[in-house]
Parts: sequence; C-alpha cells; structure tokens
Amino acid sequence: MATHCIPTVNSVGDCIQSDLVGPGLDTIVRVSSFASPRDPAAPAAAPGPRPRPARRLRAAAPTAVVLAATLAAGGCQAVQTTSTGEGSAAPTADVTDVSFDGKTIVEGGDLVMALSAEPDRLDPTTSSSLYTRYVMQTMCEKLYDIDAEGAIVPMLATELPEVSDDGLSVTIPLRDDAVFADGTPFDAEAVRTTLERHLTLEDSSRRSELGPITGVTAVDDHTVRVDYETPFAPLAAVLADRAGMIMSPTALAEQGDAFGDHPVCVGPFKFVERVPQTSITVERDPLYYAADDVHLDTITYRIITDSSIRAANLRSGDVHVADSLSPQDFGELEQTDGVGLLQVASLGYQAMTINVGNTDGVGSPPGSIDTPLATDPRVREALSMAVDRDQLVGSVFHGLYDPACSPISPASPFSTDASEACSEHDPEAAKALLEEAGVEVPYQVEMKVSNNPDTLRLAQAIQAQVAEAGFELTITPVEYSTLLATQDAGDFALLQLGWSGRIDPHGNMYNFLSTEAGNNYSGYSNPDVDSLLTEAAQTTDTAERAELYGQVVTQVQEDNPIVYLYRTRSLTGYTTDVAGVSTYADGVVRLGTAAFVEEG
Repeated sequence: MATHCIPTVNSVGDCIQSDLVGPGLDTIVRVSSFASPRDPAAPAAAPGPRPRPARRLRAAAPTAVVLAATLAAGGCQAVQTTSTGEGSAAPTADVTDVSFDGKTIVEGGDLVMALSAEPDRLDPTTSSSLYTRYVMQTMCEKLYDIDAEGAIVPMLATELPEVSDDGLSVTIPLRDDAVFADGTPFDAEAVRTTLERHLTLEDSSRRSELGPITGVTAVDDHTVRVDYETPFAPLAAVLADRAGMIMSPTALAEQGDAFGDHPVCVGPFKFVERVPQTSITVERDPLYYAADDVHLDTITYRIITDSSIRAANLRSGDVHVADSLSPQDFGELEQTDGVGLLQVASLGYQAMTINVGNTDGVGSPPGSIDTPLATDPRVREALSMAVDRDQLVGSVFHGLYDPACSPISPASPFSTDASEACSEHDPEAAKALLEEAGVEVPYQVEMKVSNNPDTLRLAQAIQAQVAEAGFELTITPVEYSTLLATQDAGDFALLQLGWSGRIDPHGNMYNFLSTEAGNNYSGYSNPDVDSLLTEAAQTTDTAERAELYGQVVTQVQEDNPIVYLYRTRSLTGYTTDVAGVSTYADGVVRLGTAAFVEEG
C-alpha cells in the first residue's frame, strides 16, 4: 500500500492520506492550489501521414440489473446485483428503504442528515446540484416521482399524462387538496406559472429539458395542458425531477429571482433557514395535504464534506443519516452496531468533461478554444483510451462501482450493444494518436476536481494511468459549489464531475449533448447528435428510441466531449433508531415520511 500526501485546496499545508493500491498508483499527485487559465498550448505542426491506430471497442463490464422487485420480508428491496472488482468479495444487492415493520414510531424530533456537499441555490429552475435535490425533495413535491422499482408515479398529479392522438397535447390532472406552505392554493395556474418560468427565465436549466413546448394552459382549476410543436415522449420523466417541482406563484411574485433564498412549495416540510457552508433547516408543514404521514418536527441538513467525518458522525449518533458514504468506510460501517446501510446502483455516471467550446457560459453558442484537446478529437480519444476503467473501480472504489462508457445505464430498457461499447484501454495506441495529432508529448492538461478525498484518490489514479499514454495531468481541487460555477462559466480545460441519473435517457443526454442546452458544459455541438436526440424524444417506441440513443453514443464516443468513467452506487447510512428513509436509483435520499422509532 502506498501512502501519499495530497494538498487540499484550502491550504497546501493540509494533507489527506490516500491508501491507493494497484499497479501504477504509487505516484505523488501534482496539485495546483490556485485556478489557472485554460491550456494555452496551440497545436503543433502535424507530421507526415501515418496509420491511425484502429478504434477498438469492448463491451462495458456488465451490470446484472433488474429494475423491479418485491418487498423483502425485512422491508428492504433487492433489485440489482453489481459486478465485483478488485477488493470486493461478493456481488452486492440493492437496498432501497428502511421499513417501519416491527417498530413503533416516536412522533417529533429533529433528524440530522450529513450532506456531503453544499447545495447550490434552492431554486428548481436554476439548480444543477444533486445535493439540492436532497433538500428540495422534502419541501418541493413534483408532479411525478419514481418509486423503488424505477416506475414513474403521480405525486402532485393524480394520473400519468394523457397524450393526444397526434402526440402534440399532453393533459395532466392535478390534486385538489394541496396547499403551498404560504397558504396559496395549489392549482393549474400555479403549474402554468412554474412551467412558464422554467421556459423563460434567462438562466434556466430546465428550458431544454422540457422539449419544444408551444404553450401551457390551465384548462380548469385542476387540469393543465401542455402543447408541443412536435411529440415529446420524455415529459413525465422530466416532470419527475426539478422541472416538476411546482413553486408558489405568490412567492415567485414577491421574491422573483431571489426565490431560491426562501423557497415555498408543496411538501411535508417547509424552509426555515440556511447557514452558508454549514446547514439548511426545514420544519414540518401543517398545511401539507398528508400531514398525518409526517412524523419529524424538523430536519437539519448539516454540510460535512469529508466522507470519513460523515461516517464517524454516523457511528457516534451525532447524525442520523449520511449520504454518499465512501467505499473506503463501507466495510467497517457494515459491521457497526446501530448503523444500517442503503445502497442502490445509479442511473447516472461519473465522467471527465472536456471544454470544446464553452467560452461564454453554459447555454451560449459554442465558441473557439485553440488547444489540441479542444480542437482535435484524436487527442480526446487518446485520453479516453488512456483510462483503465476496470482498474479504477477495482482499486479506488473496492469494486463497489461499475465501469461506464456512456450515459445509458445497463439497467435501462434503452440500453443496447452500441450504448454499452467502450474504447479499449490501450496506452500505446493512445500515445500513437497523440503523435498523429502532432502534439508535444507529454501533453500537459489541467483537470479541476471536487475537493474531497474520494475524488482526489480518483484523480490521482487517473493521473497515473494517463501518464503512461503521454499525458501530464495537473490536478486542481476546487470546493464543490465553486466547481459547479466553474463548470457553468466554462473556466476549465478538463473537469471531473458526474450526474446522478434519470430514469429516461433524455434526462442523461439531451441537456448535456445538444447544442446550447442547459447542461452542455463542454460547449459541444454536433448537428447529427442534435437530430438524433430530437428524433428519439419524438417517438414512444422503446426499441426505436434505444436504437437512436445507441447511434448518439457511437458518435459521442468518436467526438469525446465527455469521457465517461464509471457508475457509482448511492451509499447511504442511517442509525437504526430511524425508519422511513429511502434512496432510489435517481440517487435522491428521501426523508419526507421518516421518523424516529423504537423496536416494537
């Protein structure tokens, strides 16, 4: 085992210990403690023609997945088995919720959840952080949600959408018993107001998610109709996430762009206060339509970015729930009395995003970045081929995660051979591509990453792997919320972040890969990809959509604006004096009906 001292972003004198094992990992990480400008290198003069290494594909490591399962006797659900890797002794089954069976609910109390990163603004229209979704889940219910099996179910809607024969009008029936936390009635006009805001707010991240909407109409008090220019199949799935969180029109009128400072929605809890970098507190909302199902008085989300400290607080009982536990701590926590663990395979991915054209901020027309990494797909393909994904998940994450080369999970009914294909790890072929591209080797590039131990271990492993292929990677750790802003602004050459995943591939692809879309952080633009993604959203046939998404993946793997790395498992810990906690494949920890309990 090699031990390394990794300077943190806060102080180059502070260190964390890394216990990476495996070949090629005993390298000191080179870390800059400040944000540096984009790679200024220009392409070198190309040498004479030479044969290009063949692009070799392999199937991504399979994940044996079943999205549907029945409740086990203990109240937990086993819906997936993940592949094993180095350091993993056996396949691991999904456990999605903590049952109340055999337990007595204790009414009241303050539950404390350790949150692994600072959420961005609590605004459904602009938010892009998974951790914001954790908090908003208890305050801002959506028109739809997903259940433990991954099925879309009504929430503030009463039925799944009714689609007209031509696919251009979608009618959604709404609850008639809901009230916003400020007393404003929940109705079709409130839904219309929220959707219009998603479509028109200048910095909206939801606009491109919602498809080619031509109008939103409140048909009556409890029916809303959404009209489309062309059919849009993913609407229900889109409304099962932030786009479906309905905001109080009264609060929107009073607060405007400051809504995220004091959000008001329909939910079991309502916002109380936020202490930046420290905590967010919500309290039970007596106006909630299902108030009898809410048991806690308050929930405090405490920001604890270090996974080992989250685990220690869980063991001591100072927190009752902790998200995103590290695989480094998982084995010990499994053996800890008074601690239980939820784990579920992710529909999302972790990746490296390459800035190929984000010069004026996300959603803007792509610009020109004059570096080999940005302009030459051979350099980006070399980077993808330089990464050994199997070795990454085995050594860094003890085999609890799965390699990934696309945004479509093998769990998805839209998965195909094309979407599971993966560039072969081949350092020599990668180096040959760099030579063909005419760049000076070692090719220097800076990668910005989140400043937490697991990510730094990952970055160090990537750094060692790609060095063998001719890349000299410098790692710049950045605080998570700052990294989100950096990503939006395009202030990076290479950046490591992930996406928690959506049940429909549209939610994992369109916003990231279509030209000028709300999460297209790379500034990528390919008319063929735009056309394929649009066509896939217009058909309801699963096989047709799957084939189209496979074509998208094939093209994206040639262009490589995003280099997909692996899929996590959502590892959530809880103390055994609480129940009603759930984590599903969308990665969100659900606490709305959680409670303290005693053994019956």
